[in-house]
Amino acid sequence: MQSLSAFLKLVRALAHAHVGWWTIRSKFPKLSQAEREQQVQAWATRMLAIMGVRLVVQGTPPEGGPVLVVSNHVSWLDILTVHAARHVRFVSKSNVQHWPLIGTLANGAGTLYIERERRRDALRVVHSMTEALSGGDVIAVFPEGTTGDGSTLLPFHANLLQAAISSGAPVQPMALRFTDAASGETSLAPRYIDDDNLATSLWQVLKAPPLLAIVRFGEPQPSWGRDRRAWALSLHADVQALWRKTH
Repeated sequence: MQSLSAFLKLVRALAHAHVGWWTIRSKFPKLSQAEREQQVQAWATRMLAIMGVRLVVQGTPPEGGPVLVVSNHVSWLDILTVHAARHVRFVSKSNVQHWPLIGTLANGAGTLYIERERRRDALRVVHSMTEALSGGDVIAVFPEGTTGDGSTLLPFHANLLQAAISSGAPVQPMALRFTDAASGETSLAPRYIDDDNLATSLWQVLKAPPLLAIVRFGEPQPSWGRDRRAWALSLHADVQALWRKTH
């Protein structure tokens, strides 16, 4: 029965993904930016529900930009969860834009791409982020640069924080945690590290008992006069403290 339930969820999730693809291709050109953001948020909220994940938002999401949101990184599920809590523009690895279906959804959500294998590409991305923040966007990054196991935070890279410093945008720390809805214990189902692959991780989420996706927002911090390396260290501590408060 567990596998049958997971399969039915998968069918509904794939159907909903294609609805999102069709909306982006056919409707987005006619919509304002605010209307597109509302569509993305509503679509992500529905997708979480289909997969048996209930969203819990703690703290206050940014009402508007410019603001750079920094968060720990657990899973591919992070992106859906954050979009459901508050539409943002993510910075993601460049190969995502070429994935079938997912690439179209990411492009429609306004994703900025970085080639992590090329160290100099960070300069280009920081410039694009600076322009977007100066234009009033809300951008989210995962300074760990990769997913962790959900129990500890990896060190934060400082490079992308330069965009907030250059544009004068505040930075808002945020923490993500996935738990078993019944017990409140951290769930390993969404885990996506080491040898995990997307298909296996997705199936584990679909087979899992009901989950909570907890998003906890901290207070925005001004960027004036900041040293990005020192700021990365303090933001790491801030996100860690927020994560502990989700327990």
